[in-house]
This record gives sequence, structure tokens and C-alpha cells, in this order.
Amino acid sequence: MALKHDDGWNIPASSPFYPPLPAVYRNVRFQFVFFHAASDAVQAFLPEPLEASEDGRCVVSGLEVPYCENYGAFEESFIVMKCRFRDQAGFYCSHVFHNGPAGIAAGREIYGTPKVYADLKVTRGDQHMETETSYGGAPVLRIRTRMETDAPHDAMPALTPAWRLKIIPRADGPGPALKQLIDCSETAQDVEVHSFAKGRGSIEFGASARCDLTPLSPLEYGDAFHMESSYAEGYARVVYDYLSEER
Repeated sequence: MALKHDDGWNIPASSPFYPPLPAVYRNVRFQFVFFHAASDAVQAFLPEPLEASEDGRCVVSGLEVPYCENYGAFEESFIVMKCRFRDQAGFYCSHVFHNGPAGIAAGREIYGTPKVYADLKVTRGDQHMETETSYGGAPVLRIRTRMETDAPHDAMPALTPAWRLKIIPRADGPGPALKQLIDCSETAQDVEVHSFAKGRGSIEFGASARCDLTPLSPLEYGDAFHMESSYAEGYARVVYDYLSEER
């Protein structure tokens, strides 16, 4: 069937690389570590007009997805940084390391999630979890967590608004054809939390030829958390269009 003028999800239109939203996830296992980095180091990873929080608060996460209806099984790690957009405080996602090709394409093309293909190894036990990430042939992030007590899922501070930078390059020359700041705060639907616990964690940042995270080395640690949950991901919201709004 020919593709109508106003229709289409992604290409090839007759057999899309990944299906339309929502994306359904089952029994995803997360670890989170809160920490503080140097504020000027955080600022170097933020796009304009975002401004780093004075306290340099950041969060790293490792996760294991045993089942995703849209993208298959995969592992992932990511970093978010506390910042401000105009008069609002939130968190910007600067890096996502991922080992599933369909999930990379979907994350970048739909939400602007900065996913890159990396080598990941997730190991876990009843009370501990570790995520090792290598990118460009070198280790760039290791997350270790150990849980000490069960906790309600609202014990972890909300990481919202959850901002991403979506860029689609021009085909006829340098520069963006589309550039938007996306808020993914409301993408999660039908969330079911199966378990939640609180404890302690540690982080090791490294550098490769393609990525240097060492400026974010922790100055101070906060709490760590484990979570297992099932959910679906729906659509996000455009909060700032760089190409249509005045600076």
C-alpha cells in the first residue's frame, strides 16, 4: 500500500524498524546512584539554554530489560544531571549506553534520547547489582550498588522534568533540520512497581577516545536504590523548539 501524504511512523514504511508506541516493558531491573559533581563540569555537558544546578546533583543508572515488546531484551546505563530550564528545575539526560540496535534508533528518533551502542555487563544478586559499561573499546562507567532496606517507591526523589535534546540533521547541508527540547516526564504509563529498596552505591568514571566522563567524578554520594517494575512508554512533549523560537 502506498504511503499517504500525512501518514508514516518510520522507514521503511512497509516494514518499520521498530513499531509505533506504546512500547511495553516487563520486569525491568534498575539501580540508581545519586551523587554530586562539580557544577562547572556538569555545565560542560548541557546544551543551551540549560543551566547546571549549583549543587551539581547527578544520577547514574544501570538497568536490565529481560523483555520489551518493541525492542527485545537489552542492557543500558545512563546519566542525568540536575539543571534549570528558564524558571524550572529538572534533569537532563546527557548519555545513554545501550546494546540493542532497535532501541537505539527508537530512542534517538522519537525522544532525542542520546543512545549509543556500547558493551554492557549487568550482574546482580539478592542485595547487590553492578553495571559495567565500555564504549569505544574502553571502560567509561561502572556502577555498584548494595541494598540495605526495603522502601516505598516514592522514597527516591523524582527525576522530572526529564529533558532530552532531539536533533535531526539536515540532508542538504550542515546543521539541524529539527532541534527540540523534549520532556519525557509523562511517557511512562501503566507503571507497576514489583519491588523497591534503598542502600548505598559507588561509581567509577573512565574515558575512551569517544567519551570522557571523568570530569563528573563524584565529590559526594547520596542514596542508592534498586527497583523492579513493568510499564509502557508513550509519547513525550516538546517544550522548546530551537528553530522556531527566539533565543
